[in-house]
Amino acid sequence: MWKFIATLGLTFALISCNVAEQEAETIAKIDEKVKEWSLKDTKNKTHSLKKLRHKKKAVVLIFLATQCPVLDDYVERIATLTKDYKEKGVQFVGIHSNKHEKVEEIKKYREKHNFEFPILKDPDNEIADYFQARRTPEVFLIDADNRLRYRGAIDDSRKTPENRYLRNGLNLVLAGKTIPDKQKKTRAIGCTIKRVRKADLDRTP
Repeated sequence: MWKFIATLGLTFALISCNVAEQEAETIAKIDEKVKEWSLKDTKNKTHSLKKLRHKKKAVVLIFLATQCPVLDDYVERIATLTKDYKEKGVQFVGIHSNKHEKVEEIKKYREKHNFEFPILKDPDNEIADYFQARRTPEVFLIDADNRLRYRGAIDDSRKTPENRYLRNGLNLVLAGKTIPDKQKKTRAIGCTIKRVRKADLDRTP
């Protein structure tokens, strides 16, 4: 009897470990390595995270939307950040995960704002799901070791920011310093990402 119970307990333990491993693979976590992935741009060219990260000191993912008044307030700031950190080895990447956005619409949006970094389409919001991105704009900072170091807002205000979260995080990562725990995650404020509905997944913003 005891042998049966022990065997049963071991079986449940193995199942639990497998579930934990699957969850680790499907959700990006702060300070842990993120999975490798790839998406296509508006010209149907494939970009992998590995190549985007090659010889870079950091990668910043920015979730975008073609129609979002909050994001519109950040266009100039995004352009400034891109310019300020280009020579410092930071690769910016835009990701569109809204299910209703067409490639041509995304292309026109990029041209309108002169974004000079890769703009990728996340057709089934799989990358948005993996990073648990909920809003636009929302950013994710990945270091040269492929570890997620910061996630959340670019700063603390649409109009007059006082705390520049992303800039501060980038400066620390580039200096080889650790971002304080209380600064590793902030709440992004913006438009919700309109997702492809999938069974058994919570899409509540």
